[in-house]
Formats: sequence, C-alpha cells, structure tokens
Amino acid sequence: MSSRLAIFHPAGKLGLGQNFFGKDVANLDLYRALVAHGGFAAVDILTLVQVGLDQIAPALTQGRATTTQLSVDSILNTQRAVQAGALLRGQPDLADLAWLRRQNVGDRAYSLVGLIHTIAPPASRMSLAMNQVAPIQPWDALICTSPSVQDALRDMFETWGDYLAHRFGDGQRRSIPKLPLVPLGVDHARFQGLADRPDVRASVRAELGLGEDDILVLWVGRLSFFEKAFPQPMFAAVEEAARLTGKKVHFALVGWFPNEPLHRPLYERAAAAYAPSVTPHFLNGNDPEVVGGTWAAGDIFLSLVDNIQETFGITPIEAMAAGLPVVVSDWDGYRYTVRDGREGFLIPTLGAPAGSQGRSLAARHAVGMDAYQHYVGAVAQHTAVHVGRAAQALAALIADPGLRARMGAAGRERIATTFDWPVVVGEIRALLDELAAIRAAAPDVMPSHLTNPPKGDPFADFAGFATQVLSPDTPLALRPGADPANLIRTDLDGHAAAWRATPDECARVCALLGDGQAATVGEVLAHFPPPRRAALEMAVVWMAKLGVIDWL
Repeated sequence: MSSRLAIFHPAGKLGLGQNFFGKDVANLDLYRALVAHGGFAAVDILTLVQVGLDQIAPALTQGRATTTQLSVDSILNTQRAVQAGALLRGQPDLADLAWLRRQNVGDRAYSLVGLIHTIAPPASRMSLAMNQVAPIQPWDALICTSPSVQDALRDMFETWGDYLAHRFGDGQRRSIPKLPLVPLGVDHARFQGLADRPDVRASVRAELGLGEDDILVLWVGRLSFFEKAFPQPMFAAVEEAARLTGKKVHFALVGWFPNEPLHRPLYERAAAAYAPSVTPHFLNGNDPEVVGGTWAAGDIFLSLVDNIQETFGITPIEAMAAGLPVVVSDWDGYRYTVRDGREGFLIPTLGAPAGSQGRSLAARHAVGMDAYQHYVGAVAQHTAVHVGRAAQALAALIADPGLRARMGAAGRERIATTFDWPVVVGEIRALLDELAAIRAAAPDVMPSHLTNPPKGDPFADFAGFATQVLSPDTPLALRPGADPANLIRTDLDGHAAAWRATPDECARVCALLGDGQAATVGEVLAHFPPPRRAALEMAVVWMAKLGVIDWL
C-alpha cells in the first residue's frame, strides 16, 4: 500500500465559485475525502499553473487538522507520480498523461487513474476513445461511477476497437482500458447534520409560507433543461400528486440557471401551465446556507432526470444522507444508487429508438451546425419519464408520514454502508493496490515510440524546414562588434527565456568564441556540465538569431 498519492488538478486553485457544475463538487469532495480518510502520508497536487500551497490546502482540509503532508508541484515533475505510484485525475482523458509518462520515466513508472463524470458529449467520447490508441497500460484505469456507464463505455471501446481493426486491415482487437466500478461518495455526517435541525426546518418552512401539514418537495441541482432535466414532467407529477392527496404542496427548485434572464421565465411558465395549484420556489443553489436549509425543510426529494449528460447523480445520495425519501427517474446512475421501494421509487423512462433521427442529430452536431446544448437537449426532449407513476409515488409519500420516515431511514443506512466517503475511499485504495500489483508483475517492454508522433518534438518534426540543424560540428564565430554584455536590446529579445541558457552562460559562450577557446558547438558545450548543454544549444541558436554569433 503506497503512502503517497499524486493528484492532477490542472487549474491549480481549488474551490467552488458561482454556478459550479456537479463534477466540480464531486472532484473537490473526492480530494478532500482522500486527504481525510485515505491514510496517505503525503498527497501531491500537480498542476498546469504555478500556485502556492496556501491556494490548495485550505480547500482540502477545510480548517481541520491533518497528518497528511500536502504539497504542490508541476505536472511535468513526473517524479512526484513515480514516488506515489499512481496519478489520479478527476477527468477521463489520460492519453497525453500516458505519453508524458512514457517520455519522462517509462510506462511502468506509475499508474494513471481517471474518473468519468459524463460520456454524453461527442467531443468527450472522442477524448475517451483516444485512450485506446495511447500508451495506456493494464495497470491504468478509468473509474466508472455506475454500471450503466461501465456497460456503455465497454460497448464504445469494443466498437471503436473493431473499427480500428477493419480500418487498418490487421484484424487485431485493441485492448480495452480497465473500467472498474467505484461510485462517488458523500459526507454522510455533514448532510445528516444539515438536515437534523428542527429550528432551521421551522424557520425555512415559515419563510417559504408552508403550513404545518404542507409538503415541501425538493429538486437540488442545476436548472438546465438542456443538460439536466426538462421540468414539465416534475411539475405535472407534483400537481397530480397534490390533487390525489388533497394536500397543499410546495415545490422548491434549488439551483442556478445557466442564463437566468432567459431560462427562469421558461420554468415559471412551465410551472404555471403544469402545476397551477402547486407553489413553486426558485432558490439560490449557489448559497450554501440556502441549500443547507432546504435539506432541513424538505419532505421529499424529486429528480426526474432525462438527460444523457447525467451519469451518476450526486444529489439523490445527498438527499438520502439528509434522510429524505427520493423519487427519481429509472436512469443510469440513479438506478444504481436508489433501490426501488426501499430508499424511494424509481420512475420508468422511455427512450426514442435508434435510427435516422438520432444519426442526423449526431451528424449536425459533429459538423458544427448545432451546439452541444441543442444536441443533448433534443435527445432529452425525446426521452420520457412516466408522469403517472411519478405522481403515484409522490402521492404515496405525501399521504404517509411513516413511509417517508422508513424510506428516509433506509436511505441513510444505504449511504452509511455504500456511499459514505470512508467506504468509497477504501474502494479507491483497494483499486490502487490492485493496479500496483499488476504493474509490479508486468515485464519491461521497449516501446516502439517514445513520444506521441502527432505531438512530438517540434525541432525534430520540422527539421526539414531549416537549411541546416545545429549539431556538435557546426562551426561558430563571434561576429565583429558583438556586445555579450548587452545581448537583450529590446523586449522582444527576452521572449521564451526559460528555454535557453542564462545571460551569464551566454556571455561565457561569447568569451569562449572570442578568445579562440572554442570554434564549434561541441567545443563550446565541452566547457559546461551535461545538464546545461540542451539549454546552451538553444542559446547558441538564439544568439545567432540576434546576429551575435555566425555559423557555417
């Protein structure tokens, strides 16, 4: 069991701003859980940008003491991943990371582990497909958060592999990346604490105008009809349930609109058309106090997702942790987390058949005629959720406080045993150990290509563009009138300075040439330690560019 873990977080700074996405919440909560419950002596955050530990640590520890040593470094420092034995990324595109590993330290140096949040966008699917032709190894993995995602990805990789075999005529089946099933998690104690506040429950319900016997149904999540759920079935089901039970029902939609001035009126008109007797509330999902208060105030959680963008669904397990019974669509990850009749009810869904319409939708998006939101929204608009069954489920819960209590208690039990972060982190630790064992048992194999051919060394890929390429035998001479002490005469001269030798080293090169101690590139380099020679070669070309050095 490794005592370290490396995490690739490209943006560097951790935290949630306004209008955050579910994947952002899931990744941040996962990283926090790995620090709190992973038992790692050290966690290294590797980034694309230079950030200080003070921009990372507070978001990970949330002010709590930790024995885990935290550090920040560049993703290019692959030795951090070597020391850890594994590099985790909260996204599934591992192809470039696999090439970086091969180029810097070799395929067997560590495992790569990606996390899949959505497989709906065609661009994301293409990125996933590239994992199959990159140097991904048997000791790498793409974590699937639900069986539906696991099955869909296996089908995609098998179909893509068959295409490659036919396209290149070799008949060779491409191996499928390892696709383990590990769910996302939730902080059970936190949501239980948010929900079990009678005073907050009373104050929020009073603020919303609920009577003592009124029922508050909750939706929590982004209010996007094109990427989450069309609201009409939910409004219709809540209205019908209110009519069946004779109860006064309020429906609180807690979230944020991608474009509030444009989209909120659409939701308000839908509520008026489909649920005229139900009181709707649109609450600010960017405000943690508002969200926490609704977990305390709510009676039933409702999420009739109809969108292929959804793969796991974090809010139903948050609702279960809060002790609420859930009514959710029978849809990919939801049917994995919620057991029908136990923690709540799964509502049947109906998809349109494959054929010309779907192919046309995909083609229009592929060539750029339709944006992704139009594409995925059109699929969702033609995916049905059974309104009648949803109304019956809601009515059963509205009419029976005992049923609500039993299903709420069952939900909390399911979270404690399956989706609480310590449980999920244990599964990730077991996966890392499994990958380490596979890696340790694998033989060393010399790769056919060290770098990714389409993304290789530009000085190699475009060597034929220049008249000649600098080599150890290239003759050099200091040009008359050159001033080594004044190499940078304008701002443009200083561009890309990090890739070449220092000004002092450049001055020394000029001195060697001027004193006759060196007359070729090789003779110049012999005066410097090997680790500095690549930067010095770049500096020689740069000084030639500025007219300080002649070659030929």
